[in-house]
Amino acid sequence: MRKRAAVLCGAAVVVAGTFTTVPAEAGTPQHTQTTSTAGAAHTAKLTWKKCGTAHYPTLQCASLKVPLDHANPRGQQITLALSRVPHTAKKYQGPLLVNPGGPGGSGLTFAGFIASGLPKAVAAQYDVIGFDPRGVGASKPALDCRPGHFKPVRPDSVPSTPAIERANLKRARSFAAACGRKYASVLPYIDTISAVRDMDSIRQALGARRINYFGYSYGTYLGAVYAKLFPHQVRRLVLDSIVDPTGVWYDDNLAQDYAFNDRHRALMAWVAKYDTTYKLGTDPERIEAKWYAMRAALAKKPAGGKVGASELEDTFIPGGYYNGYWPYLAEAFAAYVNHKDADPLVEAYENFAAVDASGDNGYSVYTSVQCRDASWPRDWRQWRKDNWDVYEKAPFMAWNNAWYNAPCAFWPTESLSPVNVANGKLPPVLLFQATNDAATPYEGGATVHRLLAGSSLVVEEGGGNHGITLSGNTCLDKHLAAYLTDGKVPRGGGEVDAVCKALPDPKPLTSKAASTSARGAALHRLLGSRG
Repeated sequence: MRKRAAVLCGAAVVVAGTFTTVPAEAGTPQHTQTTSTAGAAHTAKLTWKKCGTAHYPTLQCASLKVPLDHANPRGQQITLALSRVPHTAKKYQGPLLVNPGGPGGSGLTFAGFIASGLPKAVAAQYDVIGFDPRGVGASKPALDCRPGHFKPVRPDSVPSTPAIERANLKRARSFAAACGRKYASVLPYIDTISAVRDMDSIRQALGARRINYFGYSYGTYLGAVYAKLFPHQVRRLVLDSIVDPTGVWYDDNLAQDYAFNDRHRALMAWVAKYDTTYKLGTDPERIEAKWYAMRAALAKKPAGGKVGASELEDTFIPGGYYNGYWPYLAEAFAAYVNHKDADPLVEAYENFAAVDASGDNGYSVYTSVQCRDASWPRDWRQWRKDNWDVYEKAPFMAWNNAWYNAPCAFWPTESLSPVNVANGKLPPVLLFQATNDAATPYEGGATVHRLLAGSSLVVEEGGGNHGITLSGNTCLDKHLAAYLTDGKVPRGGGEVDAVCKALPDPKPLTSKAASTSARGAALHRLLGSRG
């Protein structure tokens, strides 16, 4: 569930000047100032340097050494890359750690996005803290198990012949083996629990008694696990587009396949609505048949030598995460079908699906975390049966998703047990969930609402995007701002505490109306896909 991740502290970053960390007492709200924990006394202070970008000029960067194995704090150390947008208001509510998901997503630029997306008066009260989790981006070591693993053209994802299945299995085994060879000493410590302990090291280094946290997608599981392990260090907790913690990770991925199939069909219905623009017909089922005919043609002759059947799926899967991509995907679809013009399809692949070096890193961490976090079937016959069963009802992403996760069938480390995140020790928690989210289906939000006593669930009725706050829905954002301002959450007294209407679907690019919001597009570039 990852796409290319934006990485900060690269060539475009300006570095000048040095800042020491804020005093320890500033790490807690003014009305509850305390000294830092005993553990923080042994944590090196952070040195912040300017690393602003054109979009986020106030960003600062720092690094923090943490144990590779938190059970052996004096053993091998690794380095976490951190970023922050410092508070500017007199009222200081402490650090707000943010995470865009993945696993494998870079959080450095994300801090700038969150700080700029919140109302100025709210953001000014927090140090917004981004971080690259262990193995990711600017943190060291950064994993890259098999560079070019997604180089086109890959075998067809649907194993319709034994030869195709063998080719895909070879890729999965090769990736797992490469990770084992390159990172044998590191892989046992690339997991959610280790990342959570890193977060508490960040808290200590900031001199904060408690943290505030805001996570999307996989970041919701990361936050829920942190809250389980460190409930008394949580001040406020916001989870948007929520992972079902009872299905990590094999069952969650199978559940995704059905939801993504529904979102793909929603795209087909949207194309039918605008037949005057795309000229693909007015019957969604017939349009879907044309899409699968396009897929079959590309399996035989990839477009531009880049977009075969698997790459076509990669290109359209982001449309299941964010409907702002629909106009671009529809134009590419129509150009290929109506005019035999493959150039827009190749362009869409390069914009939405092509994997660069940061994507290779993200996928390496994604597999390392998911394969380590929980047990996966080691008998390929179970994968084969389960995914053919899904494919019969939901063919769009079934096998593409299976192969994306297939290295876990051959992973070189032992598996941990999933964390039971049920929690009755937290302050009020704010949850956001869209009813038609494909990447983290609605049941995840409902489940976490039940598991976190005293939590409040805000639902975007009819929404299908993944990651819904700070992307243009003012109703959702009002609840978020109120919570971060004074801790208030809506209380509905039922399964749902508040409902917001979804934003309308985009218009075709030829329309005078904007096809998508700038904030929504920016968010989904940072969240990526496959997360």
